[in-house]
Amino acid sequence: MRTGVNDRSDLPIALVIGGGGMGMSTARRLGQSHRIILASLTADKNPKREELLREDGIDATVTQCDITDPESVADLGRFVAERGQLRTLAHVAALSPATGDWRTVLTANLIGVTHIERMCLGLATQGTAAIFVSSLAAHRSDPPSDEIISVLDDPLAPDFFERLEALVPEQESVLAYRLSKFSVNRMCRRRASEWGARGARIVSMSPGLIATPMGAREFSGQSGELKRELLRSTPLQREGTMVETADAIEFLASERASFITGTDLLVDGGTLAAVR
Repeated sequence: MRTGVNDRSDLPIALVIGGGGMGMSTARRLGQSHRIILASLTADKNPKREELLREDGIDATVTQCDITDPESVADLGRFVAERGQLRTLAHVAALSPATGDWRTVLTANLIGVTHIERMCLGLATQGTAAIFVSSLAAHRSDPPSDEIISVLDDPLAPDFFERLEALVPEQESVLAYRLSKFSVNRMCRRRASEWGARGARIVSMSPGLIATPMGAREFSGQSGELKRELLRSTPLQREGTMVETADAIEFLASERASFITGTDLLVDGGTLAAVR
């Protein structure tokens, strides 16, 4: 027996993708009922993240993963499988429009998400729940054309960008963000039967304006005025908090949501209702 550690081998595993503010908030919340494996691209920050989670009494391991690299994702899958049964996936990692160009945003927010979804489906068993954090942006515009949707539905195709760019002349990061989040929500609907065959669930959660470090950058970026207008339109007259998004993720992962799959939960303080 070891002393002075937080080891909880009796708990199931929650895999959290993303080490930013929302990812850490999610890890802290799920860490009340899970062993946490947190995967983040920024390896230099991971030891401190693990230290902070363990200081909170959480059985946490933080590891490096590049979700856009299939081999890195496969390594992560083996890392999780060696440690036990995957009970919950919370995919939080994403790039905002201010942090990447057209291809970079789509690569992280759609191709990377798809790699994680495929890998975790292989680990899913009875009762596993996968929650993919999307965005209000997925709901803000009219759906793209059927031709564009057909391309977005197959982001791992070798000619994905060539086919998409032939259909979308305005290759801007804001549009890439909207298309990627629309596609994540659609993926969770389309893949529900595959997950259900394993007794597992897959859902998306679309936050509105949330007070995060990345979100703050957007207010000074190219979409800053749009975000300020959305905030003024929000019925609750404030941004949401990372605690509130963790609440939603915790609920969707729990047995209280055991009949919820293949759908999206909008957590936006009423913004969409107001602007519609």
